[in-house]
Amino acid sequence: MCVSISQVSRLRIHSFGSSCCERVHGWIKNSSSLKLLDVRASSVDGKARWIRRNVSTTTQGSRSNTKSSVLGGTVPVTRIIDEKSRTKVQPFGNLQQRLAQDKDLSKLLTVIVSDLETTGLHRKNERIIEIAAQDIAGGGYSTFQTLVNPGVVPITNAHIHGIRNDMVCRPEVPRMEELIPIFLRYVESRQKPGGYVMLVAHNGKSFDFQFLINEFNRCSYEIPHNWLLLDSLPLARENMKSVEPTVKLSSSLEALADYYSLTREGDAHRALSDVLLLSKVFQKLTIDLKLSLSDLVLRCHTASDISAAMAKNKKA
Repeated sequence: MCVSISQVSRLRIHSFGSSCCERVHGWIKNSSSLKLLDVRASSVDGKARWIRRNVSTTTQGSRSNTKSSVLGGTVPVTRIIDEKSRTKVQPFGNLQQRLAQDKDLSKLLTVIVSDLETTGLHRKNERIIEIAAQDIAGGGYSTFQTLVNPGVVPITNAHIHGIRNDMVCRPEVPRMEELIPIFLRYVESRQKPGGYVMLVAHNGKSFDFQFLINEFNRCSYEIPHNWLLLDSLPLARENMKSVEPTVKLSSSLEALADYYSLTREGDAHRALSDVLLLSKVFQKLTIDLKLSLSDLVLRCHTASDISAAMAKNKKA
């Protein structure tokens, strides 16, 4: 059954995926009978449009058959890596400390991997032009992806992600102020009752989360207080350092994919492709680093943490 919500007088809640490249957690290609609403903001011919159609997708990644410490809690707390070589972790705020101590943490926390593409690199002046997310536990409606209309802000880095102005500057592609309620509805649909959300992004603290906070503020929204923001880049650096202490190995998503022998689905630097790859990389990192959910929570930031750091850097 397809569920819809109204917003800004014309949009509906859309599918959380793209018919041309969506794969849910597990990368399984066999279809189930589950029907999703598929709404794309781009197509293979480069013409942007919103489409309502039924598609089939696979749902896999349940807590019972996943080896990741994030999903199953199967990795013991004991450490194999020399503690002296590990980055010293300082808990941020009371929320993280309190949540990390909760014995029912796995019943409260939803882990969502995210990625976004932008018109340029300036966190304040540029705009988000694509956003994707995936609930790492999988299941129905687990994936979200869409292009975003940046309005009058031109795309200056199309050579990086391949998204052109003519693909997004169209009336049928939602603007950020129209999309935020839909994205919030997606996250709420994945959230456990009374629970919290951990949003994961690679280089998120310096890039993705700053863009997201600025866009929410610009559209007069706030990042929900029950969201925790986790940057997976420090985890990657820590793991690569433990692999080869004397050599600085790259911690980019591409380098990690090569290290773990993972195959990318779709083009690099497109939001959904990066999300699907990061979902697998992130689980590999938590296993290699022997990180429990509590460990990850203590490494998270809140939106207020990042906003304060942004304000401090602006004054510097």
